[in-house]
Amino acid sequence: MTNPVLVEVTRGNQVESRHRGSVVVVDGDGATVFALGDVEASTFPRSACKAMQALPLVESGAADAYGFGDREIALACASHSGEPEHVALAERMLNAAGQGELVLECGAHWSFQQGVLLDQARSLDRPSQLHNNCSGKHAGFICACCHSGHDVSGYVGYDHPIQAEIRDVMADLTGTVPSRDTAGVDGCSIPTYSMPLRALAHGFARMASGAGLGAGRARASKRIMDSCMAEPFYVAGTGRACTRLMQVAPGRVFVKTGAEGVFCAAIPERGLGIAVKCDDGTARAADSIVAAVLARFFEGEVKAGMQAIADHTMRNWNGIEVGAVRVSEYVAA
Repeated sequence: MTNPVLVEVTRGNQVESRHRGSVVVVDGDGATVFALGDVEASTFPRSACKAMQALPLVESGAADAYGFGDREIALACASHSGEPEHVALAERMLNAAGQGELVLECGAHWSFQQGVLLDQARSLDRPSQLHNNCSGKHAGFICACCHSGHDVSGYVGYDHPIQAEIRDVMADLTGTVPSRDTAGVDGCSIPTYSMPLRALAHGFARMASGAGLGAGRARASKRIMDSCMAEPFYVAGTGRACTRLMQVAPGRVFVKTGAEGVFCAAIPERGLGIAVKCDDGTARAADSIVAAVLARFFEGEVKAGMQAIADHTMRNWNGIEVGAVRVSEYVAA
């Protein structure tokens, strides 16, 4: 099956690039509300599923034991920009469990945001693991391990208890069976499991609606989504798509990007989950697609705000308008 063109990039009056992909919107019962392309194709969720991976932090009681609020829970779900606030909060989370940066097993890298990277290059000899965009997630893993009495060493490995817990969570939410056969290694070294795009969307719909979940998991899911919506800066960072989309509809939309053109979202008031995959792995296309799909379910200023993110002008270094990124008729609201 060839997926449809969902985003076009223009220059002058010509289409310069086209991005194909798939998108699916599912309700808590698993019914398809909207779909384009092959939504049964196997996809690695990558960082888009961090809210699911944060459930052990909340369900174990670790978040409460260490006094974590919305910001800490949001950072545990984040692919952050490595801004000073992100780095400081990740360190405080580790310190709450009596740990420090050296226990992190995510690796170190400079910020992916140019402005933040330049500030880091001026002030740092090299980035630390706290600057890794996944340091909040890893701090959450470590806190969950410490609270549950697990040795933190090797916590990124497939056989570690925290990763086994995450497999159980993913299986419960998505109806898939994460295993060695479906596993890859993510950029931050933890296992990532491929699954149909529809299953990924259904998992977020269940988190948003509580459908079919035990009472404890439903409460924890709501808490995680509420925390992310309350503190969108800590989910991503200044100017980032996740942060901007949640700011357009405060408290009404949860969104989380992943590598290689994956983007997931949820609309709790409607109990809907959304999953997007851009075939060529381009983030600019995935950002536009998820914004356009979200616009379908809102009116007024929220709809207009989402559409402005979906379709936007491109300018060169002199500020001259050179083209546009626009969603195709298949996905436009």
